[in-house]
Amino acid sequence: MNAHLYLRASTKDQDANRAKTSLEAFAAEKSLTVVGIYAENISGTKLNRPELMKLLEAAQPGDVLLCESVDRLSRLTQAEWGTLKAAIEAKGLRLVVMTLPTTHALIQAGGVEGAVMTVINNMLVDLMAAMARIDQDARVERIKQGLYNKRVADPDWKPAGKGKNAELWKKVQEAMVKHPTMNADELAKLVGCGVATVYRIKRELKA
Repeated sequence: MNAHLYLRASTKDQDANRAKTSLEAFAAEKSLTVVGIYAENISGTKLNRPELMKLLEAAQPGDVLLCESVDRLSRLTQAEWGTLKAAIEAKGLRLVVMTLPTTHALIQAGGVEGAVMTVINNMLVDLMAAMARIDQDARVERIKQGLYNKRVADPDWKPAGKGKNAELWKKVQEAMVKHPTMNADELAKLVGCGVATVYRIKRELKA
């Protein structure tokens, strides 16, 4: 049976391929043939994820969608999770979660037993997807509360901004020198960055 591995990390600082070895070992143990590995650094709160969409497009009915845990697949709202789940079901995929043992039975189970296990696992996965979203919302709320507390304690406090992208700044500056008559919109299109970035660089250079 063919398996498609899905790996996700939230930020570029994290390693989306962290669980790759353990998922490959699991697939080998279950006699699954890995035909695709899809890894991306993107929030689980986003429904439209390029690698996940590629997986759903490439997979065939009866294939396994294998992920490490439910929260790697979804931190979506209930409605968005319903959309993703419907897409998985429409493709006829078997959703197997390495850390959720009851889903392992879907690899072999068929007939009545398979139907029963599908119902059970749908409920469990739905529950875990909801818990993943609740955890996400709670995390965001904690961050907001922490920022609020810092501002109350020190009205002049400001969160540290992202560091400058030195390479991007260099490209913008070089473009400004080569094309002195270009406006911010034209420079942004030429370099491939946001207009706000160009304006910010111009302000800092003037300062």
